Amino acid sequence: TGGGGFMTFNPSSLRALLVGDRQADRVVPPSGFTAQLTFFAAAAMAFLAVFALALSLASGRLAQRWGDELARSATIRIVAPLDQRAAQTDAALRILETTKGVATARALTDAEQQALLAPWFGPDLALDTLPVPRLIEVIEDSDGMDAAGLRLRLSAEVPGAILDDHSRWRAPLIKAASRLRTLGWLSISLIGAAVAAMITLAAHAALAANAQVIAVLRLVGATDDYIAQAFIRRFTLRALSGSAVGTVLGLLAVLLLPSASDNAGFLTGLGLQGWHWLLPLLIPLMAGAVAFIATGTAARRTLRELA
Repeated sequence: TGGGGFMTFNPSSLRALLVGDRQADRVVPPSGFTAQLTFFAAAAMAFLAVFALALSLASGRLAQRWGDELARSATIRIVAPLDQRAAQTDAALRILETTKGVATARALTDAEQQALLAPWFGPDLALDTLPVPRLIEVIEDSDGMDAAGLRLRLSAEVPGAILDDHSRWRAPLIKAASRLRTLGWLSISLIGAAVAAMITLAAHAALAANAQVIAVLRLVGATDDYIAQAFIRRFTLRALSGSAVGTVLGLLAVLLLPSASDNAGFLTGLGLQGWHWLLPLLIPLMAGAVAFIATGTAARRTLRELA
């Protein structure tokens, strides 16, 4: 009778997985509930995995872009009486011209400041009727500037100047994007675990339904390794084909998403970019590997129970 052996993943197992055994394949029902469940579960999870991967990669790009853009920019607010605002603005610009690490610096025009305030106060806001500070946009070069030193110079020469290097805004935004990226990878892990659980249940049900056939095979000398090989091959190929279909459908859905735009929000940048389009091609292989391990584990446990 067959022993408790279990097929390990080695070259001979891989060859058996690809070539198969016609006699052993008869042990596993080619269609039915378990076949449909395995195919559908693998396809659905692969479809979701494509979007989880796109979310994770887009969040990483977003965190990088936010960090780079905010790290290279700063804002100076000139809070001074109207009759002193122009003079203090000119003084701040002269200081910025001699500040190491500053690539460009310019004062925003009234039209630009009015456009910034329009979402809150409307397009007809008259800046001269409100104590709106003059804003100076500062762009740093690749070396960066000494924010602490610049603050000291401004406080001594331009008392109405307030430097904002965006550090209090940059950190929360980068942290939020990083958490979204972590959530994406966690979702992929949970999807893999769900596929493993679903295939394990399907394989266990198929083994239990064929208990009498397995008993006959053992009587004629078939080993547990031989029997398990048939189930592993059939369920691995089902998961591989189902996940391939789900991956293709997921990629087609990603193609239909709005493309990224500098003026658009985060949700328009969820598409894959560059070589990242190759990463979803690994999903069917991963699903096949998960099915191989899950079916093997279920087969070993169930065959031991049927012994």
